[in-house]
Amino acid sequence: MHLKSHAFLIVFSLFILASCTEKQAISFTEESVTIPNNTIVDINIPKAEGDTKVAVLINKTLKQYVASELAFNPDIETPNTIETSIQNFNSEYTRFKNQFPESAQEWEAQIDGEVMFKSPEIISISLTSYTNTGGAHGSLVISFLNFDGQTGERIKNEELIDNTEHFMQLANPYFDEAISEKKDMYLDSEKFVLPQNIGYSADGLILLYNTYEIAPYTAGITEFVIPFNKANSYLKFHGF
Repeated sequence: MHLKSHAFLIVFSLFILASCTEKQAISFTEESVTIPNNTIVDINIPKAEGDTKVAVLINKTLKQYVASELAFNPDIETPNTIETSIQNFNSEYTRFKNQFPESAQEWEAQIDGEVMFKSPEIISISLTSYTNTGGAHGSLVISFLNFDGQTGERIKNEELIDNTEHFMQLANPYFDEAISEKKDMYLDSEKFVLPQNIGYSADGLILLYNTYEIAPYTAGITEFVIPFNKANSYLKFHGF
C-alpha cells in the first residue's frame, strides 16, 4: 500500500510540474504599429500574448528598443512609445522636404521582428532595422534580444555564457571559417572577439557581427552558427 501511495505522489507531482510549465509558456503574434498619415515607417514586431508579468515585461522591452532604434536625434531623450518615434521620424522628414524642396530623396524606416527560439528557459527575438535618410546607402542593423522565459527579464550576452574564455576557444574556428573567403577585408582577423549579438535558433547558437562592427561596409554582415551539441556545455541556458 505504501508503494502504491508513493507511486501516486510521483505521478501527481510530475503532472503538476508539467501543468505549471504549460501555464508559463509564452505564445506570440505579430503586431503592426503605425500612426495616422504615416507612409514612410513600417513596424512589424512579435507581441507576447496575455497579461502575465512575463508577457508584459517582454512587450515593454521590445517596444522601448524599437522606439530607440527609430530615434532620429541621439542627443535627445528616447521617446517612450513607438508611436511617438514614428511621429518624430515623419516630422523630421517633413522638415527636410521643407528645407530642400528640390531634393528627390525619400526617407524610409522598417523594423521587422521574429521569434527565433522559444523554450521554458529562454526566448530569442531578432529585430531587423533598416533606415534610409539619405547618403550613399541606408543603414541595416540586426539585433538579437534574449529573454528569461520565467521572468521576462532581458538577458545580457555575458549572462548567456558560463565560461567566456573557453567558449571563445570553441567559437574562434567557426569565425575563421565564416571569413575565410574575405579575410583580408577584416580590421584585425587574427584577434577574435565575440559579437554584440548572440542568439538562439533552431539550428544552434547564432553569433552575428553587424556591418562596421569588425569590418568595413563592403564586408557586410558576418554570422555563423554553433550547434547546440557543441555549445550547450558552455551555456547557462541550454538549447535543444
